[in-house]
Amino acid sequence: MKVVLVNGSRNEFGCIHQALSIIAEELKANGIDSQIIYVGSRACNGKINEAVDELGQAMQEADGLIVGSPVYYASPSGEVIAVLDRLFGKYGADMRFKPASAVASARRAGTTASLDVINKYFSFNNMPIVSASYWNNVHGSQASDVLLDLEGVQNLKVLARNMAWLLKCIEAGKEKDIKAPELEEKIKFNYVR
Repeated sequence: MKVVLVNGSRNEFGCIHQALSIIAEELKANGIDSQIIYVGSRACNGKINEAVDELGQAMQEADGLIVGSPVYYASPSGEVIAVLDRLFGKYGADMRFKPASAVASARRAGTTASLDVINKYFSFNNMPIVSASYWNNVHGSQASDVLLDLEGVQNLKVLARNMAWLLKCIEAGKEKDIKAPELEEKIKFNYVR
């Protein structure tokens, strides 16, 4: 089993990379492989299609997804939003029913709003959202600060263990021939008539 971890920071080896590395280590300790894919600046330097396709292809094989973003102006990075808009438009069907979670980092505030924005992508796409024991965030201005946020680090480890547990439950369900729910054709109501 494998989880794709998305690094949406402009700083490839900043706080989000540190947070995702903590999660990857805990996933590994629980028998789950992971892959960190950096999208950050690729989304704005003419390589967004490349980043989206790399993520989409990885998600065709992966069992779960965790998207990490720093907080910029009280919301996720524009890079993350651009990539997720295109990823879910092009590869959404390949991700349905795969567990997902969001992780945010901030110097001070804005993480809960950022988590809410990212989690909506999962909710709209029939993806179970994996929770932890508190908000999935860490605080700091640089990567080394993340390690000082003991509560945040603990929560990231709980998130990883919960993801590993849910993936193992889904695998056990498949072995018992328990299938994902069938999708219905979506009803779209127009408020303007």
